Amino acid sequence: MTSFIVLLQKTNIDEKIKNAPDEGYQIGVLIGSYLPFIILVLLAYWTYNRAKNRKE
Repeated sequence: MTSFIVLLQKTNIDEKIKNAPDEGYQIGVLIGSYLPFIILVLLAYWTYNRAKNRKE
């Protein structure tokens, strides 16, 4: 089941940018592709920092 969901979520960013109607769309695609990664990194850092401060 998980592999099926991964296949549905797989996107081809190069294809989207190639078929983009204008530059605003390209910027939106780039932000949309990097934003989830940045949010996950910030969430991991926040969780780590809270756990570290709890020990002290």
